[in-house]
Amino acid sequence: MLCSSVRDRAKRHISCRAAAQRQRLLRAMPDRIRGMNSTMSKATKHRPGDFVVYPAHGVGQIKAIQDQEIAGEQLEFLVVEFEREKMTLRIPTTKVEAAGLRSLATKKDMQAALKTLAGKVRVRRAMWSRRAQEYEAKINSGDPIAIAEVVRDLYRGEDQPDQSYSERQIYQSALERLTRELAVVEKIDEEAAEEKVVSHIKTAAAATAAAAAAATAAA
Repeated sequence: MLCSSVRDRAKRHISCRAAAQRQRLLRAMPDRIRGMNSTMSKATKHRPGDFVVYPAHGVGQIKAIQDQEIAGEQLEFLVVEFEREKMTLRIPTTKVEAAGLRSLATKKDMQAALKTLAGKVRVRRAMWSRRAQEYEAKINSGDPIAIAEVVRDLYRGEDQPDQSYSERQIYQSALERLTRELAVVEKIDEEAAEEKVVSHIKTAAAATAAAAAAATAAA
């Protein structure tokens, strides 16, 4: 009986030590190995590392896909990091479409946006407060072509009147949104992307000025 009792205590001790070791190993493992994170969203087919665009914040990167139980319901979240804003959002995958989260634009889409920059400037004759609302709505739409329209319409060359503070703020916001997505799509840095955007506007402005000068001379 004594021997049996000693053996039982030894088995329990070994079992406890093994359980403790398993817990230490689990804590040391990355989340994706433990099963807390997934390598692909079951609802949206996004993967960690994918770049996405959130309308209100622009380009972000999916850092993880996590499952979490809330009020007895198992939910899947995309963990999206916005590096420039130093901000992280957790978006339920069931709400991705409603939130307007989308994949990066294609190269064809970005070429269309660059072509928009070279188009004719269109400024409505309306109070600035109304126009500002329209510009902000275009920026927050997340549509690169709509954002390019804002950049084009608010751009000021060296020979043009200065922008007001409010105009400059909206222009800069639109420029940053457009250049960030262009940089990621074309795999260039943001400075090069901004130079490319501004170059398209300047080229179009120079062509327009030359045409106007030619028309005046002909008259």
